Amino acid sequence: MATKHSQPQSSFAKSLTSTSTNAPYFRAAESTEIPAYVTKCPSNGLCSRLPPDCMICNTNYSCIYGKPATFDCRVKPHVHCVDQNNHEQENFTINMTCQFCWQLPTTDYVCTNSTNCMTVSCPRQRYNATCTVRDHIHCLGNRVFPKMLYCNWTGGYKWSTALALSITLGGFGADRFYLGQWREGLGKLFSFGGLGIWTLIDVLLIGVGYVGPADGSLYI
Repeated sequence: MATKHSQPQSSFAKSLTSTSTNAPYFRAAESTEIPAYVTKCPSNGLCSRLPPDCMICNTNYSCIYGKPATFDCRVKPHVHCVDQNNHEQENFTINMTCQFCWQLPTTDYVCTNSTNCMTVSCPRQRYNATCTVRDHIHCLGNRVFPKMLYCNWTGGYKWSTALALSITLGGFGADRFYLGQWREGLGKLFSFGGLGIWTLIDVLLIGVGYVGPADGSLYI
């Protein structure tokens, strides 16, 4: 959420805006270029439901963390919105919980996924993710923030398929080949499943989820 602090106007800026009857007054041409944020702002919608990119709000220094708070906001240029009575307005208030963006519940933001970490490891591995708050959620601070997350991704391998292959064709290493573990698959193939012992062990390990895909992903 962007905040704005008023600053005193300098004497130089005042001299540029002052008019005189003796000197000609030149007015800078206004830019007609539409800002990129306008595409995210619904036209003539409720001001209180605008995405945060469409408004500028003042900081409420009296808000208490975790408690509801009210913020005074105004729309950005080229943004049009209305109140409950369908009257166009520029200044309005929004109600939200006083908390920073990185303190939001996990359902209120979206994070990048990593396919380079092992999901099946001890201790569980984490990776650096970049998270972005959803458009309809209001919060304090940066809406894009880093966060350490547990590895949780899948490569499309099914646990049921791996277990079925281990039971039926485990003696030929089909389960290990399916999981991308070709070295172990060759070992089972040429040893006839370790004379059946390796096959039984793999059925147990795959059944409890101890043996997973070689790329470190989770089963689906």
